[in-house]
Amino acid sequence: MGTMVIVAYRPKPGCAGALEALVREHVPCLRTLGLVTERPAQAMRAKDGTIVEVFEWEHGAIEAAHNSSRVADLWERFANTCEYVPLGELPEAEAMFAEFEPMPL
Repeated sequence: MGTMVIVAYRPKPGCAGALEALVREHVPCLRTLGLVTERPAQAMRAKDGTIVEVFEWEHGAIEAAHNSSRVADLWERFANTCEYVPLGELPEAEAMFAEFEPMPL
């Protein structure tokens, strides 16, 4: 078993479409490098446009990702299109049952 992560990406102005495309590319890229499990990833959109992604890293893969030039390039593209935000900043996180719009991957 790996490690489940939940990450929230708030698009920078004018970058919503580019961010959505990048999220669709993210886990498949990590999977080709053997860094994430076969567990299906999930993506969803908050009312303010923030995209929430859920996926599972392989055991020990987070550290390996930091040593991959391909992952570094991917993460640089994320940095150019969004800000990472804590889940607690999303109004949906205040609800007992947080609701998001499903986003196809």
